[in-house]
Amino acid sequence: MKKFILGMALCIGIASCGNRNGEKYKVQEVALAPSPNAEPAMAADVKANSTESAQAGNAGGQPGAVTPTEKKVVKEGEISLETGDLKASRKSLTDSLKKLGGYIDEESENTDTYEGRKNYVFKARIPVQNFERFLNTVSASADHVESKSIRIKDVTTEYIDITTRLNNKKLLENRYKALLAKAGKMSDILEVENKLNDIRTDIESSQGQLNYLNKQIAFSTLQITFFTKNSAGNNSGNSFGYKLKNAFGESLQVLQSIFFGVITFWPVIALVAIIYFIFRQWRKRKSRKATL
Repeated sequence: MKKFILGMALCIGIASCGNRNGEKYKVQEVALAPSPNAEPAMAADVKANSTESAQAGNAGGQPGAVTPTEKKVVKEGEISLETGDLKASRKSLTDSLKKLGGYIDEESENTDTYEGRKNYVFKARIPVQNFERFLNTVSASADHVESKSIRIKDVTTEYIDITTRLNNKKLLENRYKALLAKAGKMSDILEVENKLNDIRTDIESSQGQLNYLNKQIAFSTLQITFFTKNSAGNNSGNSFGYKLKNAFGESLQVLQSIFFGVITFWPVIALVAIIYFIFRQWRKRKSRKATL
């Protein structure tokens, strides 16, 4: 009887070991070959734990795990001012810009014929902490400030949204890297690598948006337009010499238009002249006959 009981216990133990081995194999197969519905579930799990993972990353050095708390703003504006010396004003402003850590992003020069003045325009990028200081320098260097407009845009929500999406994508990338390390089948490896390529593309796109936004936040934009004074007798739009010069120029243009018009329509003019000559000859002959 004792031998029978021992034999039954041994059979049950062997069967239990076999069942545990089978269950372990099934779990391993699921981990190696995730189903198409595994990614949404994984993404939901990542989103649910994004805050906890970010805090753990800050403590343990997790890359990209940042929880933005500061208010993020983008500051930009335009100022138009009048100066007596165009070149001197430009040099003064560019020197001041360099000292404050800024740079010129765009610049152009043009002449306003209607107002009779020269305009110089450049777009300055200045560190946000030096924006007000540079703006005061620009205003002080002008003979007269014609207009000024400053705008501040709050981008905190946009910044948090981009940062959160970037962190979630990086966490998802790490999950798929772990799956790739465990994968044994070639089909599983290819499937996981395709997912990784898509995730990395999203990461690069989000990182580019975040880099651009960080640059906009760190460097404010100020578009500066300064122009020369209008002075009588200095070829301004209201001076006698300026108007006389324009009158001669317009007269020359009229003569040129007449000349080229005659060249263009010379066949028509020649035909009209021939018809007129024939008509006169006919009238003369008719008059002679009437006299006879």
